[in-house]
Amino acid sequence: MSVVTRFAPSPTGFLHIGGARTALFNWLFARHHGGTFLLRIEDTDRQRSTEAAVEAIFDGLRWLGLDWDGEPLMQFSHAARHAEVARRLLAEGKAYHCYCSPAELEAMRAEQKAKGLSTLYDGRWRDRDPSTAPPGVAPVVRLKAPRDGETVLADKVQGEVRVRNDQLDDMVLLRADGTPTYMLSVVVDDHDMAITHVIRGDDHLTNTFRQIQLYRACGWTMPDFAHIPLIHGPDGAKMSKRHGALGVDAYRDMGFLPEALANYLLRLGWSHGDDEIISREDAVKWFNLDAIGRGAARFDFAKLTSVNGHYLRHSDNLTLLAAIAPKLTEAAGRPLDDTDRQRLDRAMPSLKERGKTILDLAESAAFYVMPRPLALDAAAAKLMDEKARKSLAELSLILAAVQEWRQDILEGEVRSYADANGLKLGQIAQPLRAALTGRAVSPPLFEVLEILGRDESLGRIRDVV
Repeated sequence: MSVVTRFAPSPTGFLHIGGARTALFNWLFARHHGGTFLLRIEDTDRQRSTEAAVEAIFDGLRWLGLDWDGEPLMQFSHAARHAEVARRLLAEGKAYHCYCSPAELEAMRAEQKAKGLSTLYDGRWRDRDPSTAPPGVAPVVRLKAPRDGETVLADKVQGEVRVRNDQLDDMVLLRADGTPTYMLSVVVDDHDMAITHVIRGDDHLTNTFRQIQLYRACGWTMPDFAHIPLIHGPDGAKMSKRHGALGVDAYRDMGFLPEALANYLLRLGWSHGDDEIISREDAVKWFNLDAIGRGAARFDFAKLTSVNGHYLRHSDNLTLLAAIAPKLTEAAGRPLDDTDRQRLDRAMPSLKERGKTILDLAESAAFYVMPRPLALDAAAAKLMDEKARKSLAELSLILAAVQEWRQDILEGEVRSYADANGLKLGQIAQPLRAALTGRAVSPPLFEVLEILGRDESLGRIRDVV
């Protein structure tokens, strides 16, 4: 059997973090088995579905490196096919017309609640003669679901789960205006797309029992189901925006790398021994449903940031330079030139050792491209008293005479000046750092001196003196 999985988001907003993990699990399972990963946009809610949301989903998946096979299927375009299946079930006596008005259904629920009974639809039109229908009422079509026994799901993550059929009512397949419901559309599409494995959040578990009944009514082979636990916040509560339940685009804007976010999402609910950093190649090789836990995973922003730091340190310099270039162009107020890029390329090994996100990296690299005179931040300005300026003026004359502008030689000259003037190294190094970078904290000082070069370094020192 060739494995076929699908990711089926509703285009009513961004690609949220839980949806991204679901897409990743489906993608990995398909790629692990050499199968097919399909994308279906469930746009049957016409009022809430937007083109912008569709594009956001496409963009988020591409950014994460989750390529899909074939063209995306737009669910609404198959509405006629969905309705056709409902009419066939109607003709076979497996579905029926229900003429209850909304007011009648509301009254039925209120009466049943008052009696302490279930408020599910009571099937009052299930075996009733349609000729007794009230005039002018457009009926819905309901599935004639089994009333006795149980519906059993052999879930690939949750294990065997059972629900009594009297806890499930006759669900609506076609609305009064003839449009298909979500439950019908999903089952028909999964069948027509030959989906072999439905991997989705366990918030769909209740829906699955109803969908199983529909599969059986249609006489179709069911896919395997795997319901993965939802992502919770670090406090164990349902994930919300305060926990980081944002769109994938927000994580990109916060400076996270796609491979780092994908690695972190992979480890949210799935494990491979004690491995934390897992390459895409190994993830494809190792991924299986057996290693998905049944408990809710907890989102840890600090852990994500740590994983991102690892990927930053192991990214090549050109990739990182391309990632931070827009921010640096904004900071410099001009396009980056060849000198900027050469400096940044030389500085990147040191910069990426300290960075946690692309934003961190851009912020710490900005002084290399900033125009003169540099604006000093508050901590740097505090270092620049009259004594510091006098020392820098003297030091600049010494540095100007250095023949080979190399960090070990430069460090030797600065240390010699400090010793000759009875200063601790920090007493001259910190004002020098402030003059060169505009900050009190920076990459290694003498590395900065070498990378900036003689003319730029001496120019920045003169600016503050």
